[in-house]
Amino acid sequence: MVGKQTRFEALVYALSNDLYRYAVWLCRDRHRAEELVQETFLRAWRSLDSLRDERAAKGWLITILRREHARAYERYRPELDSELNLDHLATSTSHSDADTLALRRAIAELAPQYSEPLLLQVLGGYRCDEIAELLDLSPGAVMTRLFRARQKLRAVLTGGDEESGDIELRL
Repeated sequence: MVGKQTRFEALVYALSNDLYRYAVWLCRDRHRAEELVQETFLRAWRSLDSLRDERAAKGWLITILRREHARAYERYRPELDSELNLDHLATSTSHSDADTLALRRAIAELAPQYSEPLLLQVLGGYRCDEIAELLDLSPGAVMTRLFRARQKLRAVLTGGDEESGDIELRL
């Protein structure tokens, strides 16, 4: 039992921040994200013996988190906060704050089929083949979705067409 607990604590210590960041993007609610991460680790604890390769732990936990989010979403449909915080924009002296807010809002408005692979790549640091495995897609489909997500973001952020230049994602 001590070996299992030590192994579990190492996973929590190493991956809790990544899981939390991803959960916030999934549900757009910090409190709900904390609950999702806790539920993810609870399920992970129960089935820790099924994890054979420690290098696959991050993907395994992300998959658990996604499934937990889907389960919760079946029972509850969260309200999205669509109000723009104008006070923050008005007092902001830096364009980077406004740019970051605009980028986050644009990503939030993407369809899940585009935002999920993009967030896994940008926030999770996953490669295309890893994203494909997590989302049960082909690598080509993931590449297409990533390309289209960037095109859609570019169009929203520049107010132009989807064919011009490449954008850098700073979250």
